[in-house]
This record gives sequence, structure tokens and C-alpha cells, in this order.
Amino acid sequence: MNKLNFKYKLFIFLINIISKTWRFQVIGDKPNSNGVLAFWHGNMLPVWRHFYNKNPIAVVSQSKDGEILSHILKKWNYELARGSSSKGGKEILNLISEKAKEKLVLITPDGPRGPYHKFKAGAVIAAQRSQSSLYLCKVYTNKKIVFSKSWDKFEFPFPFTNIKLEFIKIGEIPIEYSKQKLSEIIVFCETRLNDE
Repeated sequence: MNKLNFKYKLFIFLINIISKTWRFQVIGDKPNSNGVLAFWHGNMLPVWRHFYNKNPIAVVSQSKDGEILSHILKKWNYELARGSSSKGGKEILNLISEKAKEKLVLITPDGPRGPYHKFKAGAVIAAQRSQSSLYLCKVYTNKKIVFSKSWDKFEFPFPFTNIKLEFIKIGEIPIEYSKQKLSEIIVFCETRLNDE
């Protein structure tokens, strides 16, 4: 990865320190081994932090923002898969489909540039190809800063705040499912993540 200037190094340092104070409450069917876990781009920091030191895979774009996030995730002992639906999409999909057979792959299905809270196909296809379970994660943060001008309405939890992670197990997706059936699952996942 490229070297970062002092401003970004300080930003990463502060995120790492503050994230250690977050208090998590977990409900639902949390994945414990392999599979694919999908959550919205604006909620990514708490989910990534929760799986700190579990040696999962994080899908991160090849953009400048992705480069900064990669440095954070390296500190949190993630293996990185760099790419997105718009850049290196086929290669990254093949990679995470293989990785999900043995590890947990974390992916933001509306990233890296939106549309906001629109569930793209990658997580569903990776789960189907790997024949591993698909999970969703909804994030409820007690106190936070919301960057309302960013496309993803990015949320940064305050120090010592309470964060509830609700895990929803979609399960394995049969390999014989048609494109129409997969489209229905994608719509279902989007609806579940957007439910209040």
C-alpha cells in the first residue's frame, strides 16, 4: 500500500483509539466461521471493528478512500480484497467466492459509490458460488456524527457509545437458482437492511 501523509496517519490513529471504546450489543445469528456478511457502506466502521482480530476478508475499493480504509483494516488484522463492481469486478467476485468457502467475507453491497442503500448483486452471487451462508448486519448507533453530505450518509460513532449489531441469516443460496430468483433475493436483502 502507498504511504500516507501525516493528516491521514493521525486520522487512522484516532479511529483506532476511539473504536476501542465502543460498546457492542449483538443480537440475531452472528456468523462465526465462513460465509458472506453484507452491511451498508455508511455503517462499515462498527461492523469491521467488531470482527477485529478474527482474520476475516474485507472488500475495499481501489480509490483513495479505499487506500485509507485499507490501512485501518490492516491494523485490525484483515485480509484485503481490493476492487469493486466498477473496477476489477469480475476478478474480485471470483476471489471472494473462493475465500468465502473458508473465511468470513465482509462486503458493503452499496459501495463504493452508491447508489445509497441499493443492494448490488456481488454478495448474493459470492454466497451462491461459494455455497456458504449469506448474512446481513443492521447497525444501530446510540450517539454518532452523521456526514449528511456524503453519498453514504457515513456514520462515525462517538467514544464510549453503545452500538447494537443485528445479524440476519439469509442462509445458503442453491447453486441452481435462476437470475430471476437471485434478483428476488437481492430485493429481499435490500428491504431487510432498510427496515427500521
